[in-house]
Amino acid sequence: MTTTRVLIADDQMMVRQGFTVLLDAEPGIEVVGQAVDGIDAVAKVAELTPDVVLMDIRMPGVGGIEATRRIVASPADTTKVLVLTTFDLDEYVYEALRAGASGFLLKDASAAELAHAVRVVAAGEALLAPNITKRLIAEFSRMADVPRSPVKGRSGNLTERETEVLSLIAQGLSNAEIAERLVVAEQTVKTHVSRILVKLSLRDRTQAAIHAYETGLVRPGGY
Repeated sequence: MTTTRVLIADDQMMVRQGFTVLLDAEPGIEVVGQAVDGIDAVAKVAELTPDVVLMDIRMPGVGGIEATRRIVASPADTTKVLVLTTFDLDEYVYEALRAGASGFLLKDASAAELAHAVRVVAAGEALLAPNITKRLIAEFSRMADVPRSPVKGRSGNLTERETEVLSLIAQGLSNAEIAERLVVAEQTVKTHVSRILVKLSLRDRTQAAIHAYETGLVRPGGY
């Protein structure tokens, strides 16, 4: 079994220790380090190269959003960031995802939900807490009230099927769900997703979803 290596970044020692105990008890997950703030997190990622960082948003000095931005800035860095916070405010969700986070989960999640989130993000999928997903879609809906045209060049070279897959990604569907919806093999969907990311120069599915909404290629309620 492949072990998912995790770094926990939070300014509260009890939170770091608690998450460490919970995750180390899960098969296939190993906590390889802890960071006390954003600067420490960036340094520890460079040193330990974890698969996933559990990143608190509110930390002294350099916060989680800026730390996330720095961590994902390098094209060679494959570390995924899962943002953890006690605040489900839209501004934090949106800014964290814009910064490059692959997932967003509230700190009141259960141990099983936390472990599942780590595995999902490590596998390259996007993850949002269900209640946050609804708020995020509502925000995109508000943004969609402002007329905008798809950005040519960055999205115009997608095929019709790739555009369809992108719209389903933006709705939050997994590869398996997209495959079922389009009546194709899941591997075919994975191929489409990979090509979409390459063509649009995007890091992961989360950024693909944001791109779809921001460029007007996909609109809430109007796929």
